[in-house]
Amino acid sequence: MNIFWTMLRRDLLLAYRRRADVLTSLFFFVIVVSLFPLGVGPERSTLRLIAPGVVWVAALLAAMLSLNRLFAADHQDGTLEQMALAPVPLALIVLAKVLAHWMVSGLPLALMAPVLGLQFDLPGHALGILVISLVLGTPVLSLIGAIGAALTLGLRGGGVLLSLLVLPLYIPVLIFGAGAVESSMIGMSPQGHLSLLGAFLLLALLATPFVAASALKIAME
Repeated sequence: MNIFWTMLRRDLLLAYRRRADVLTSLFFFVIVVSLFPLGVGPERSTLRLIAPGVVWVAALLAAMLSLNRLFAADHQDGTLEQMALAPVPLALIVLAKVLAHWMVSGLPLALMAPVLGLQFDLPGHALGILVISLVLGTPVLSLIGAIGAALTLGLRGGGVLLSLLVLPLYIPVLIFGAGAVESSMIGMSPQGHLSLLGAFLLLALLATPFVAASALKIAME
């Protein structure tokens, strides 16, 4: 496990040195969510109605902005090939890189969401469910995105292809993430939606690192 923590610490340090890249996703998320109240108008009932979908779609798009950089730099300088030759499963290294990606892209979105949710006049309990749904759902976005990033590694126009591959797979996460918030707002229990998000996260943790590692090996051949 030492190499896992070493890789996690390395990627977090690199992200700290490239703070502009990290802040780009966060600013994109803030700007997109903040534009909707200006465009829709001040009607509170309308804002509450669209809030879960707006926040979740903005989070989904913001998380995608940094996916193409997940393996690209290591592939360009040859580090990725050295990682593949290391005496540890490549899937473990992939998992460390995905965790680092989530900590610098998904986690800030979840922490910022309650502040942005106030613009939509969301009640306190709905804001709490929004944060929980994002904490459960954004790691799934990073894990699924790792497969797309690995499959499109080194391809010309890989960014567009990555979006086409990943976006359909994001739809269930979007539906249950936004559905959890909507359920809490109408007085229903969000437990079912959150449980499904938790199941998606567990399944993605078990499967996607191995699939992404296999895709990386194919890309490096």
